[in-house]
Amino acid sequence: MTDLAGADTVLLYAAGGPSHVFQQFRDQGKDVIYFLRHKSGPVSLWYEIVSPIQLRGRTGERVTKNFDEQDVVVDNMGEVLWRLRALCGLKNTMGSRIVAIGGASGWAHPRAPELAKERFKLDIQTVSYPDLTELIKAARADRAAVALAQKRAEAYLKLPGTTLETEYKFVENAMLLDRVFRTIMKQADCRSITINECMGTIMPIAETTACLTLSTLNDDGYMAFCESDFVVVPSGILLSNISGRPVFLNDPTYPHKGLITLAHCTGPRKMDGRTVEPARILTHFESDYGAAPKVEMRKGQITSNILPGFKAERWVGLLGEIVDSPFLAICRDQITVIRP
Repeated sequence: MTDLAGADTVLLYAAGGPSHVFQQFRDQGKDVIYFLRHKSGPVSLWYEIVSPIQLRGRTGERVTKNFDEQDVVVDNMGEVLWRLRALCGLKNTMGSRIVAIGGASGWAHPRAPELAKERFKLDIQTVSYPDLTELIKAARADRAAVALAQKRAEAYLKLPGTTLETEYKFVENAMLLDRVFRTIMKQADCRSITINECMGTIMPIAETTACLTLSTLNDDGYMAFCESDFVVVPSGILLSNISGRPVFLNDPTYPHKGLITLAHCTGPRKMDGRTVEPARILTHFESDYGAAPKVEMRKGQITSNILPGFKAERWVGLLGEIVDSPFLAICRDQITVIRP
């Protein structure tokens, strides 16, 4: 009990013992996971009585505030693991810092940044476009930075399954922008970044689009989002923190017959965290400018999808299996998913 105060979560192997011992863990206000044995044996006493005594307090209604029926696991350590990962992801999301180039925004919801601060305690650090302009100018004047951008562009285009269908200079400029963004995040002591006005303001400044830059950052373990949309950014941070893999911020099309096509221009190429998927490097769709990847995401891959509500009160989560990677006249990265 002396170490309990510094713990974020309590994992109880509830085999037996008096109820008051377990109740003191429950009453600390910590996140609690009960692990019980049934068929894995020997059967736990609390397999029988965790609900009437701990959850319901010898009444007909649940009395616990910090855990419920979903926090009780029987036999399956895999279910313990995903709960611990979820709690770890939530811990690392709450109060985390993110850089917003050009300020914070929210699609069709001007209060989204304020809600993100209220609900998730996000520390949003703004870098203005005039400041970004000066950083890019400095990078262009740095011969070593330019040489590195050229080297990275050449190496990227040599990745297996990569085809270039836009101007090479756009790719090189995207790699220089990548370096600038990494520097900004390092100075801000964070690994998350988002860009406001990414379909306009940044283009003449960077002389490319940010699409490919955000893709490469996501593949390298950063969290990089377009549009500075704080309706959806908190869900992206949470999903990345839980999974430890890149996330794909996207626009969902209208669902029909159990199918949804998801599309945007910033898809990462390492959706499983390891494998580099084939990609065509095209222009950004709406502007026909810059460099944007069309990643051929693998059919059969299972994805976890979050649809956040505008008021930051309700999210919908669902699994989706990739059944197609079409090339429609919409944002470049496109997958059609169906519920598995």
